[in-house]
Amino acid sequence: MEVNKDKIRFILQFFFDKSENASQLSEIANGVYGADTVAANYVQFWFRRFRSGIFDVKDALRTGRLVVENVDKITEIIVGRHVSSRSIAHELKIDPKTVLNHLRKVGLKEKLHVWVPYELTLKDMMDRISICESLVKRNEIDHFLNGW
Repeated sequence: MEVNKDKIRFILQFFFDKSENASQLSEIANGVYGADTVAANYVQFWFRRFRSGIFDVKDALRTGRLVVENVDKITEIIVGRHVSSRSIAHELKIDPKTVLNHLRKVGLKEKLHVWVPYELTLKDMMDRISICESLVKRNEIDHFLNGW
């Protein structure tokens, strides 16, 4: 059974209000929702928060750039397609691995130092077919493939 973290936190708060034991609660939760649903130290962490008076179970807002913002900037930069992931990372002041991950999520990969889509467009497929047909016709005249 899949349980999201907000639901688990509400359950933890409920049992905290009932004055339950943190280590016993982790065993109960794992028994009900499946093994490794919640660790004992995770329950203890939330019980400490509740004891200190923080009853908000939602995640706090995080600082830093939004991922969407990074993806938008990266896609703007690679319009020319002849740009390295390191130069993008340097320009945006982020890790090069992050740039590569974003480019893969957008559906691009690097081939011969050019960012190309994973999937071929209809135009690309038609170009390949016409090139192959022209090579076959050329081979009929020149026999340039006989040496292979």
